[in-house]
Amino acid sequence: MASPPSSSTLSPPVVPMDLHVSNRRKLLDSLRHHFADSSRPSHGFVLLQGGEEQTRYCTDHIELFRQESYFTYLFGVREPGFYGAIDISTGKSILFAPRLPADYAVWLGEIKPLSYFQESYMVDLVYYVDELKETLENLFEEKEKKPLLFLLHGLNTDSNNYSKPAKFEGMENFEIDLTTLHPILTECRVLKSEQELAIIQYANDVSSEAHIQVMRNAKVGMKEYQLESIFLHHIYMYGGCRHCSYTCICATGHNSSVLHYGHAAAPNDKTLEDGDMALMDMGAEYSFYGSDITCSFPINGKFMKDQTIIYNAVLQAHNNVISSMRPGVSWVNTHKLAEKTILEALNKEGIVQGNVEEMMAERVGAVFMPHGLGHLLGIDTHDPGGYAEGLGRPTEPGLRSLRTVRELQKGMVITVEPGCYFIEALLKPASENPATAKFFNHEKLEKFKKFGGVRIESDVCVTADGCRNMTNCPRETWEIEAVMAGAPWPLKQ
Repeated sequence: MASPPSSSTLSPPVVPMDLHVSNRRKLLDSLRHHFADSSRPSHGFVLLQGGEEQTRYCTDHIELFRQESYFTYLFGVREPGFYGAIDISTGKSILFAPRLPADYAVWLGEIKPLSYFQESYMVDLVYYVDELKETLENLFEEKEKKPLLFLLHGLNTDSNNYSKPAKFEGMENFEIDLTTLHPILTECRVLKSEQELAIIQYANDVSSEAHIQVMRNAKVGMKEYQLESIFLHHIYMYGGCRHCSYTCICATGHNSSVLHYGHAAAPNDKTLEDGDMALMDMGAEYSFYGSDITCSFPINGKFMKDQTIIYNAVLQAHNNVISSMRPGVSWVNTHKLAEKTILEALNKEGIVQGNVEEMMAERVGAVFMPHGLGHLLGIDTHDPGGYAEGLGRPTEPGLRSLRTVRELQKGMVITVEPGCYFIEALLKPASENPATAKFFNHEKLEKFKKFGGVRIESDVCVTADGCRNMTNCPRETWEIEAVMAGAPWPLKQ
């Protein structure tokens, strides 16, 4: 059966700017509540600095700009060089635009008036950046005091980098608070509004379509980067997605055991071989909000016995986790559920041997799934807030890789991405460790030495009484085989 032509029934939606107005209102309510609880006056300004364009090293080649994420959340501004402020006492929002040189109009296009930004971004006031100091001083109500600025400064627990607070000339004339804003604004980003969920759903819909096109067009003899190219073409051509959420991971054969394959030193360049499994981890970004989807499938379109065993173990873990998700459920426990499901499947096939509970106690699950089960998703692929204040990171193998240890809440979007990999750098020491060596069937493990790995990843929204899977890709082995043979998706009964 011939593959259907690449097309889409989707149309890029217009994203309402009042999404960001609602985000500002959410922050303002949270700050005022915090001040009331701590008996502090509700005055001062939230001030964020947007991103700046970057050139490639010393050249004049300008890299494609993407706005800083916290600034995006509050203001939705696409252009570089802006500042944004919120007057806590009045609730007014203020943008400060860069004053552009006259020749900008020759090289880069129309110089927009300030009224354009006020209308487009639905803010109350707009000034130029060089008017920032004077404007905030004039707007501050308590003239006898230094104006108070709440700046963004805090740790990103995924990257271990700190957000950079705004800087401008004349800051010495202001009182600076570097501790209040970051945890409160981060917590605002954890629970998504219906408008945010709609954009994330669209990014998932486009990405799901693109993954299906990759499945349908994968052939022995192609290069991994050609699969990446199919995905990138589809999300931009049909979805209007200029950005990806992250660097595409297009791993086949043994490369699929490299968790973050696809970087500059491993650039998706292996030739696809008959009998290889493919692990495609790719997600589109639309209007700043992302998706993160992984599909695993056999390059030749037919699952072999060993491939079916490992794939179904991971799929069962994926499905068990999603079935268990609802508000109040511990994410640490869902990770352990995924580990246990995979170990039980491997035990059934004799790849590991012994008591699964004892394996769990010795953290054998982390040998096959060394990464965390998933992460919060939104404006960033690894959205912040996974470790709220007071939450400590586990220290055990596997669990220490968790990007969150929170209990699930309605409005969270979180990835569910169990995997099973055969990584020599983990299997060898575990096989030599007296505490864990007894659990491994070395003869059977030898068969999987060059297998690579399988990962299945969906983006899931937590609802009031359960959850909703936002990803729509073939998951069962027979569904994948049918789609790769040219059947339409969703499959007809």
